[in-house]
Amino acid sequence: MYTASSALLDALTDANVSYIFANFGSDHPALVEAIAEARANGRPIPEVITCPNEMVGMSAAHGFWQASGVAQAVVVHVECGTQALAGAVHNAAKGRAPMMIFAGASPFTQDGELKGSRNEFIQWIQDVHDQRGIVRGYTKYDNELRTGFNVKDIVNRALQFAYSDPKGPVYLMGAREVMEQEVPPKPSVPMWQPVQAAGLTKQSVAMLGEALRKARRPLVVTTYLGRSEAAFNALVEFSRRAGAGVLESVPTWLNFPHANPMYQGNHWNHPWQNKALAAADLVLVIDSDVPWIPVHNRPAPDVPIFHIDVDPLKTQMPLWHIDATASWQADAATALSELNEWLADNPIEPDDLAGRADHWRMLHEARAGELAALEKEPEDGVITSEFAVACLRDEIGDDALFVNEGISNYHTVFNHLRRSDPLTVFTSGGGSLGYNGGAAIGVKLANPEKTVVALCGDGSYMFSVPSSVHWMAARYQTPFLQIVFNNRGWKSPKLSTLAVHPDGFASRANSIDVSFDPPPDYAGIAAAAGGAHGKQVRNPAEVRAAIREALEVVRTQKRCAILDIWISHL
Repeated sequence: MYTASSALLDALTDANVSYIFANFGSDHPALVEAIAEARANGRPIPEVITCPNEMVGMSAAHGFWQASGVAQAVVVHVECGTQALAGAVHNAAKGRAPMMIFAGASPFTQDGELKGSRNEFIQWIQDVHDQRGIVRGYTKYDNELRTGFNVKDIVNRALQFAYSDPKGPVYLMGAREVMEQEVPPKPSVPMWQPVQAAGLTKQSVAMLGEALRKARRPLVVTTYLGRSEAAFNALVEFSRRAGAGVLESVPTWLNFPHANPMYQGNHWNHPWQNKALAAADLVLVIDSDVPWIPVHNRPAPDVPIFHIDVDPLKTQMPLWHIDATASWQADAATALSELNEWLADNPIEPDDLAGRADHWRMLHEARAGELAALEKEPEDGVITSEFAVACLRDEIGDDALFVNEGISNYHTVFNHLRRSDPLTVFTSGGGSLGYNGGAAIGVKLANPEKTVVALCGDGSYMFSVPSSVHWMAARYQTPFLQIVFNNRGWKSPKLSTLAVHPDGFASRANSIDVSFDPPPDYAGIAAAAGGAHGKQVRNPAEVRAAIREALEVVRTQKRCAILDIWISHL
């Protein structure tokens, strides 16, 4: 028997989906049966990853796409499971992560008129007015499967939206009666291609090229250009040809080699003016949602700003603006390649180019010295996150992938890992905590031969639902090292409060209700859920040995390892 559910599985297979991250419910009998039928008959379908928590499953799909470039499927249970996706939907939307979410729906018949008709009390309770509306503000496309005859078309259309820039998640739903419908099999069809990336016009390239020739301190500011290896490499060439420094603002990817002397670091919520941005006499913003925070940090007055982005209007942000001289909707790799060709035909004078490079190199080296000083082993017996990350960098080598959800230590992780290869450091791209554990599983599934490390705060660790994460990691053999920066609470809300009320009551209060003291046994949670190796580390002298031991467990014993590293109390 071939049903609409069979067609859904075949459509996902045709789209190169490897995994279905699933949390099944009473709305999925047809899908469960179709999976069993396909396995019994040897028909290829995506592998099912059982996800006890929906947010973990969606975060895993997010991480898999980041590490592979291929969107995956997430299956959840009616409107309850849709809501349980929680902040992962926000992260996928803001991080522009393509994936297909499929949710069942309560049956629309109640007297046995069709196969799949209501037979459990919850199917009345879970019948809501607008199930798709729960996530409509976060998805690029949503639809309901109303017949089994066009399932493949709807899946292809949904994924076409997901893969077209700006990328993002899509949502489909289908009631039990529809998913049980018998339909004739359709032949496999290639996945519908996304809309092709656009470039710049010749006039725009020439205008920007001439402005670059006149500048003396051009600077590129980017956040997520590094999601494309082609764009990453094109930016390296552009920086060399234009003599442009590169500043990462709130980076969600690794966008530029951190060892390159043109690299000017990464700026987050720091309440001061960035030196590189202040020195620039031309700023090219490429793929950035927050290139600077104006109350503290912005380009000098009258500096020309040019803007290239897949989403230059930021259509999902009610308030957004930069004073751009010109703005273009274009693919970063395409636009930079066009600019590189123009600069090859119209090169900047060698002496001028050398002067630009010397300026940025001087700032780069000064910054490197400041970071090196922070990496020294603490003398007061309290581990610093800078020291811990530097130890990890020295022990792990170059062949590793990192998931960064350090929150108040986001910048520390980027600064002290000092990676230079594209697609090696990932963040959620959003602001909902708990992405790190599921994402690490997805990254490992996409790259089973790589060592994967998740770095997070103690708050983001608890948000990640570690009991589900570490059960899944053990079940599906995706071992990774998890480092928890334990400051016994949520530091970011404290920093936010003090930034607005530096001398207020909260600044003098003994508690502002963000502490986790005494903290849970983070390593014990992972050990109980998935047999992970765990260790609490409080002494700086023990950090290197603990990291070495944990990496050995991950690499040879194929088990997760978690290091609960105590840093200064919040």
